[in-house]
Amino acid sequence: MSQVLLTGATGLIGGHLLRMLIGEPQVSHIVAATRRPLPAMNKVTNLYDPQLSDVLTQLTEPLDTVFCCLGTTMKEAGSKEAFVLADYTLVVDTAITGLRLGAKHMLVVSAIGANSKSPFFYNRVKGEMEEALIAQEWPRLTIARPSMLLGHRESQRFNESLFAPLFKLMPGKWKSIEARDVAKAMLHEAISPSHEAVSILDSRELREIAQRTTAD
Repeated sequence: MSQVLLTGATGLIGGHLLRMLIGEPQVSHIVAATRRPLPAMNKVTNLYDPQLSDVLTQLTEPLDTVFCCLGTTMKEAGSKEAFVLADYTLVVDTAITGLRLGAKHMLVVSAIGANSKSPFFYNRVKGEMEEALIAQEWPRLTIARPSMLLGHRESQRFNESLFAPLFKLMPGKWKSIEARDVAKAMLHEAISPSHEAVSILDSRELREIAQRTTAD
């Protein structure tokens, strides 16, 4: 996992993951492709442009692993078209870039309830994104499907503030999860061998992986 591409590094999960990747000895170089600049960091090359897809097409150095933590909400996106761009198009573009540059493993943040047949637009787009990545036939694809995320955001999402107490009490995969635990589980999966071509991990599984990693 020496050479890594990360998109979504300015987000809640991506920010945690970026810091973990910097501290991971198996990672020698991180390309963080973002739509707004990051501060200078060790091992990180930050390429940024509001049109993220333009940055991705310019990458030429070989890659081993790709992480995609892109994601927004309908309210933040402002329209269905903008939401599809952030949660489908740019995710697929990230994957295409990784395959073009030789990456063998992609890890992506999706969401609980992702289903291309869902009557709910958010879940349907997430499901379509997952199906698009699976159709690319990655040597290894890891899909994280967290429930409601916990963690500090620069601007708090209203629904997360409203429903957070309820989701903390939910059972199994529906229980809310700390964003740093999602990032921790993704990193663990990236550095651990697996014989499964496609792995789909819900909140319960992500939490268990993160706890085992902490115990180790």
